[in-house]
Amino acid sequence: MEIDLGLLATIFVINVGYVTLMTIRMMLTMKGYRLAAPLVAMAETTIYIVGLGLVLDRLDNFWNILVYALGYGAGILAGIKIEEYLALGYIMVTVIIPSIENDIPSKLRELGYGVTTSYALGKEGDRMVLEILTPRKTERKLYQQIEELAPKAFVISYEPKYISGGFWTKRVKKRRKEIKLEQKQQKIDEKN
Repeated sequence: MEIDLGLLATIFVINVGYVTLMTIRMMLTMKGYRLAAPLVAMAETTIYIVGLGLVLDRLDNFWNILVYALGYGAGILAGIKIEEYLALGYIMVTVIIPSIENDIPSKLRELGYGVTTSYALGKEGDRMVLEILTPRKTERKLYQQIEELAPKAFVISYEPKYISGGFWTKRVKKRRKEIKLEQKQQKIDEKN
């Protein structure tokens, strides 16, 4: 059985491209990108047909099937990395703090987050509940900041499907820009 390395490389690259586009299309569809998702789907389908055709025409060669499967797995990894990089949308984080006597909401607001505070009664007494909406790009940073401010906090996050109103969209974005400028200025000052 002859191994055609060029064909194997083509099958691999095509399948990586196909699965990567499939992952991106699913993400765009879930986020409601009504124009981008169908356009990506068209490219995805075209690549899929070409790649599958190459393999189906040569099913007698085990290596074609193996490389097709490897390309599929690599495409999933690539799609996950691209999705993490793009981090489209927002995340809603609910933080339950065991103590109501603290200034954590103020500190988070100073860091540029929109925070809504309420109080609840837990099994062991009063609790402070924080609702924080943030872009997915800053999700991990928020978790770190919560861990630093309230290590015993209970944290739950989810992606909201619909957001409307509130001060969040304008004021928090403005505050985030101000914070970034302040951080850049601090770095410049530290270097001098």
